[in-house]
Amino acid sequence: MVQPRTTIDLVRHGEVHNPDELHYERLPGFHLSELGRQMAQKVADHFAAAGGQEADLLLASPLERAQETAVPIAEALGLDIRTEPLVTEAGSRFAGVHISFANLIKPAALARLCDPFKPSWGEPFKEIADRMHRVLDGLRAEIPGGRAVVVSHQSPIWRARLRSEGRLLWPLPRGRACSLASVTSLVYEGDKLSAVRYYEPAADLLPPALR
Repeated sequence: MVQPRTTIDLVRHGEVHNPDELHYERLPGFHLSELGRQMAQKVADHFAAAGGQEADLLLASPLERAQETAVPIAEALGLDIRTEPLVTEAGSRFAGVHISFANLIKPAALARLCDPFKPSWGEPFKEIADRMHRVLDGLRAEIPGGRAVVVSHQSPIWRARLRSEGRLLWPLPRGRACSLASVTSLVYEGDKLSAVRYYEPAADLLPPALR
């Protein structure tokens, strides 16, 4: 029996305007930068060029940067944006803290870094993967044989991919493929993962350090 082929495209949002260099995580008020809006348009162009009009659903995290990344994609696909809280950013106890080595080596911060495999500083990786897979499972049931686009964040997308591939959930930064405005496509035959494809539509816009 031929199983339906369902594709779920996980899109990371574009660059965020963050002049104070804060860990923003789930904090409100962090919008795309001008470069981030250009990145979002690149992703929209990618879907349009790839026949994205055939997509059935567009979901996005409730955070501003994800919603703003989804807008040009929605226009390219001719779809409404469905807000999905389960694909929001990972929770972290460092939200609002200035990004610096000095802040991370303070005693209070070091106590939060004691277990990088859980992690001890925020939402457990297992919980992130669990909630993302609730969405993936639901989409396969809702649109078997169809295509969905989900705009989310680096950690949720990466945990979803690691869980799908049967890999460890703890971080391996050097091997993490989830740049700004990237697309991680999970292809399923029925409920079985058959392929993972990775695209960087905005690669030419990435800062040199991130390429």
